[in-house]
Order: sequence, then structure tokens, then C-alpha cells
Amino acid sequence: MKQSKSKAKSPRNQQTEASGSTRGTVLKLAAGAASILLVGVLIWLPLSSNQANAQEITVYKSATCGCCGKWVEHMQEAGFKVTTHNRDDMNQIKQQHGVAYKLRSCHTAVVDGYVLEGHVPAGDIVRLLKERPAVDGLAVPGMPMGSPGMEGNYSDPYDVIAFTKGEPNRIFERH
Repeated sequence: MKQSKSKAKSPRNQQTEASGSTRGTVLKLAAGAASILLVGVLIWLPLSSNQANAQEITVYKSATCGCCGKWVEHMQEAGFKVTTHNRDDMNQIKQQHGVAYKLRSCHTAVVDGYVLEGHVPAGDIVRLLKERPAVDGLAVPGMPMGSPGMEGNYSDPYDVIAFTKGEPNRIFERH
């Protein structure tokens, strides 16, 4: 019967194995930390560039309208840089910007050459600016419950209307 010989390891071999094991652990930890850092940068970068390149929007509203202020907050939370002007002549503002009577709401805004009437969701405005359709603007006629700035206990379905003077209106988005 043959006796198996156990190979005795020299202290130098043991040290090499231990340092290899330690090196492997350190490399795994470094790779994990790098992955976490990369994910953090990938999340932070779009947010910071969105804020750095914030689209400017000018809002005309009545000083006494609370839902207009809530819509402004909605736009700021979406990354827009908002300038507000409290006005007493809102009908004149709407007329100057070509907003038909049947499309009117409580506030009027202008962003990058487009007119926004009423409680248009920020996501629809982002889409408008990305797609750049040949329209004068978007409108949410009236003040539908559940639209941005009009949040409450219930939501009404509503349409975002694309409008251009002298052309038929069309539905841009349904909510």
C-alpha cells in the first residue's frame, strides 16, 4: 500500500498564496467600489446636465391664482428655469400669443418660441421641444382636475391640444 505524501508548503509558498488571496479580495472590493461609483456618476450626470442646461420658460399669470403657482413648481421640479410675471391683463396676453378663446385657461407661458396655455404637463413640453412640430403651441383648455397644478382627490381625463393659427387643432397627448 502506497502512502500518500502530503506536500509540505514552505513558508514562502504560504505567504505567496495568502498575498494572492488578499490581492484577489482587494481587487474584488475595488471593482465593486468602481461599479458603485460609475452607477452614481451615470445617475448624477444627466441630472446635473439637465439643471445646467435648464430650458427657460416665461409664465404670465394672475397674482391671485394658486394653481398657476403649483404649475410653476411642477415645471421647476422638471428642471425648467421659470420666470413668472404677474399680470392683470391676461386676456390681452392670450390674444397677443394667438390663444383662441376655446383653448384658454388661467396662465400662458412661452418656451423656445412655443406658446403653452394652461396646465400642460412638463413631459409633454419636453416632447414638444424634442420633436419640434410645426405648431404654435400646446394648450390644456379649462382647468381639468388631475392636471399639473390641479391635483386633488380625483382626476378627470383631459387632452393636450396642439394649435396653430388658421389650422385645425389636433390632439397632442391624452391624459
